[in-house]
Parts: sequence; structure tokens; C-alpha cells
Amino acid sequence: MKQTIKEFLEYVKIRNQGEPEFLQAVEEVAETVIPYIVKNDIYYGKNILLRMVEPERVVMFRVCWVDDHGEIQVNRGFRIQMNSAIGPYKGGLRFHPSVNLSILKFLAFEQVFKNSLTTLPMGGGKGGSDFDPKGKSDNEIMRFCHAFMSELFRHIGPNTDVPAGDIGVGGREIGFLFGMYKKMKNEFTGVLTGKGMSWGGSKIRPEATGYGTVYFAQNMLETKDDSFKNKTVVISGSGNVAQFAAEKSIHLGAKVVTLSDSSGYIYDPEGIDEDKLAYVMDLKNEKRGRISEYVKVYPNAEYTAGKTPWGVACDIALPCATQNELDDKDAETLLSNGCICVSEGANMPSTKGAVEKFHKAKILFAPGKASNAGGVATSGLEMTQNSLRFNWTREEVDTKLKDIMEDIHDICIEYGKEEDGYIDYVKGANIAGFVKVADAMLAQGVI
Repeated sequence: MKQTIKEFLEYVKIRNQGEPEFLQAVEEVAETVIPYIVKNDIYYGKNILLRMVEPERVVMFRVCWVDDHGEIQVNRGFRIQMNSAIGPYKGGLRFHPSVNLSILKFLAFEQVFKNSLTTLPMGGGKGGSDFDPKGKSDNEIMRFCHAFMSELFRHIGPNTDVPAGDIGVGGREIGFLFGMYKKMKNEFTGVLTGKGMSWGGSKIRPEATGYGTVYFAQNMLETKDDSFKNKTVVISGSGNVAQFAAEKSIHLGAKVVTLSDSSGYIYDPEGIDEDKLAYVMDLKNEKRGRISEYVKVYPNAEYTAGKTPWGVACDIALPCATQNELDDKDAETLLSNGCICVSEGANMPSTKGAVEKFHKAKILFAPGKASNAGGVATSGLEMTQNSLRFNWTREEVDTKLKDIMEDIHDICIEYGKEEDGYIDYVKGANIAGFVKVADAMLAQGVI
């Protein structure tokens, strides 16, 4: 079996050279899914996984825009349409200098499994640009978004491909993108999710990824007759996902002690309560400030530059920043400090070595494709509401989100429970996500 997996990965590596993030994502899936394929004749010999790692379509384009000084700037735009076997492509747009084909292919590949796990009819895709919104004026961001959409519009649609937000793409950017799409197509359709409430958005959507990450962790803890109450929680990031993961953790009785950004992290031993979190939300969302400013307002907190927060003792860790932010040494530190549960709010924030450490210690560990699926699940609910021309209440959407996260948790147990009773959520998520997409691909023939 090891040789079969090795040969598959070597073949994929040859075809995708220079794409480490994508190869990392494929390796994680292959190690759990290939043994399942070999044991099940319906999939064996059909090259299903090989077909799944090859995008159905890769779109790359030039984006030219004019900055506030009248200078012409040039960026690259991308859209990876990975798999549409169970529905239109669905996945976010990321605006960040690090964006390249490897990162977007890894995100699109993960999205295929994540969307499958939600049980909603959504395929997987991802896109974005190496444009950096930081330090740009609203007018510069508007001009870039309009230029970006003036090309992307021809490749997307409510029944073809429905992008959403991601790092660097929030409500402001979605608004600019939607405005240009509406103008270019001369139609008002639910082509983007994460829209404002007055023009087709869904309640709970901003909160959904962070809330879902906590709901999944809560489901895991319940298998041990445990909960968030009186637990110490360490969170990385301070953007949308981290903010609402913190909010829900606080609501469930936990003490959140860290948040971070690319410059460093803050540690508040007294706990980040709702008032302090409201300050962080204003700082990051409205003022576009840095997390280091927190200690000026709350001097009992500490700021550590250039570090991640994984050295802080905790019961629960929620990595909500970016990929590969938590490595094997961080995992060892978390374990030695008594961490019992890790639920990924970001996409693949734990390295392969870190995941191996968590599994060896047999703690509760949820991969992002399962635990952060709440965001895309609520995007799917937004698509449904757009089709109905109707909005559900906050309570209705939150209830549906909870139910979806519980269903994802249950199916991960179904495919991931080991003989000794340990639940391998990585294995469970990979196989459960694979089965639904693979069945659809088989039914539709070789296309």
C-alpha cells in the first residue's frame, strides 16, 4: 500500500512541480483515501483520485488598474475551477501577495472535500490575486476590484461558479466585485456570497466560519463528555474567522487569551472578554490597525513580535490565521502544555508533522476541511436564499449551521473511527468527502 501511495504522489509531483502547498494537500488525502479505494471495487481502477487532483479548468489573467498617484499597476488574477461533479464551483477569492497557483490549487482541492462534507450541492473552486489590499485607499481597492471582475465575470455565474470572500476579501471587496459583475452582465443574481444584507446577503455569514469551527470543536469535546466551559483557548489570527471563533468561545464559557496578526501576537492573561473583543473588531475591521495596539488600551496584556501564540498554555487551540502556521515543534509545545483539542479555523494551518504529533498523542484534532466548513455551508445557504428571493432569520440560519456542523462531525466519525475507539477526523473527513464526489463522477462518466 505504501508503494502504491508513493507512486501516485510521485506522478502528481512530476505534473505539479514547484507547488509545495498543493502537493502537501494531495498527500494528506492520498494517504487515507487510496487504501479506501483499493478496498472498494466500485472505485478501484477508475483513476478517480487522479481525476480529482487535476483541475477542470485553470484561468489566469492580467489585472491592470490605476493607483491614487496615477500610476498603472499590474497584478495577476486567478480562478481554479477544480471539480463540479456535485454542483457549481464554490470557493473564495483571496487577495494577498503570497497568492500563486500552488496555494490556490491547494485551497481549491481542499474546497472540493469541504463542500462535499456540507451535504450541499456545491463543487470546489478557488481564486484571487497577488494584489495586497493593505495600505490601499478605498478608491484604489474599488478600481482593482472592478478591473479584476471585468475579466472574471466571463467565467462565473450563479449556476456555474459562485465565488466568495477569503483573506483580503471582505464585505467591502465583495460589494465592489458584485457591482461590476451586475454592470457587465446586466442582471442581479446570486453570483457572489458574503454580500451585504440589503442586497442579497445572509445573516450569520460573517460569523459562520468562526462559529462553525467552535461548533465542531464542541461536538468533539462532547464525545469525551466535555465542553468549552472554563477552558483556556488560544486563537491565532485576528480577522473575521478568529474574531467570531473568539466570540463563540466566550459565549460558551471559555477564556480566550490570545489573538495575532502577521506582526506578532497578544496574550491577555485576564482573558479577552466581549468588550475587549469589540475593541479588536473595531481596530481590525474599521481602523485597519495592528494587533500590537491592543496593549496600549489594555496594558495588562503582553505583545510578542514576530511569533505565533502556540507557546501559551491552553486547553483548546484554534488556528485561524493561514496555512502552515503551526508546525511540529509548536504541536509538541501545545501537547506539553496540556492542550486537549485543536480545531482548524484556517485552511491547512497545521503542517504534516504537527498533525502526526496530534494523532500520536490521540488528542481531538479537526482538519480545516471539516471544522471550517461552516463558512462555505452558510454561503450555500445564502445561495439558496438568493434563489428563493427570501431571507431566513438569524436564528434559522444559526440552527441550520449547527445542524450542518453536527452532520459533518457525525460522518467523520462514521469513516474515521479506529478499532481502539480513537477518531481520526482527518481520515473521516477525507473519505467522507471523497465518496460523495467520486460517486457523482462515476455516474456522469469519463468527462
